[in-house]
Amino acid sequence: MTPKNIESLFTRADGQYLFARWGRPIAPVVFGVADETLKTVKGAVEAVVALAAHKMTETDPELGANLMMFFIRDWEELIAVPNMDHLVPDLVSRVARLREVGATQYRFFRFDEAGAIKAAFVFIRMDAALAALPAEEIALAQAVQVVLLWSETAFSGTSALGRLADGTVVLRPDIAAVIRAAYDPAMPPVARDPGHALRLFARVERAG
Repeated sequence: MTPKNIESLFTRADGQYLFARWGRPIAPVVFGVADETLKTVKGAVEAVVALAAHKMTETDPELGANLMMFFIRDWEELIAVPNMDHLVPDLVSRVARLREVGATQYRFFRFDEAGAIKAAFVFIRMDAALAALPAEEIALAQAVQVVLLWSETAFSGTSALGRLADGTVVLRPDIAAVIRAAYDPAMPPVARDPGHALRLFARVERAG
């Protein structure tokens, strides 16, 4: 992991650097899965939050649940969810674009006045390929991708996960190191200057 590697993780498609982490404890809720899978998903979120040394809570005082994860079969299902259009603006047009490009996942974030993450909505369309994957792998990947505001291209070429010799899927050590560094209390919750990536790199190096 180099400073440039880290910078690329938070550089948007338009070339702007934008980093944000959660500014409040995370209160997750999961829809569309069986009880056993629910435990798996929440367990993955708990593991990543613990890695970040951040906090979880049962209820957010402002929003109730501030991390909502929806597992669906078709994007059209979202339009039928009551009040979903209040949570995600321009819902109908977003759904149309997601269907058009054949997307299987989508994340929408809300931010507080300082720019830190205050809520996230995660939508997973379970096509045949995703349905063939272990629930643990899907849950861990989604937990990682929602703990920070990564670039939309951060994991387009390579997964945040790796596989051990015995087949166990784990978070890549370099990505884990970036998450820990990002939640260092001395680091800002929001950054728009690429120099922030150098500060992350210094903490990753020191921890290593």
